[in-house]
Amino acid sequence: MAWMYLVIGGLMEVLWAIGLKYSDGFSHPLISVLTIIGIVTSFYFFSRALKYLPVGTAYAIFTGLGAAGTAIIGMVYLGESISYIKLFFILLLISSIVGLKLNAKVEA
Repeated sequence: MAWMYLVIGGLMEVLWAIGLKYSDGFSHPLISVLTIIGIVTSFYFFSRALKYLPVGTAYAIFTGLGAAGTAIIGMVYLGESISYIKLFFILLLISSIVGLKLNAKVEA
């Protein structure tokens, strides 16, 4: 279950990062509230995962999922530039996340 908490937290990180962009410095009330809810939810699930996973591994995976997901959403849906080098490094980041997961020990 710890890994599910971590993935949910990482996906929520993508949502709040994009929400920060569209809140326009928290000047749009509805988007700002949704962004804050996303932040709280993201950290809630991350904190649940930390009960069972080493903090270094969990944090690296949490932020890596958020970074990779946000970059992909930005390129696919928000018109951000796409390049082979950017795609290479996103794939490298995802590969690193998988490697960390494969080598992590879950505490009981």
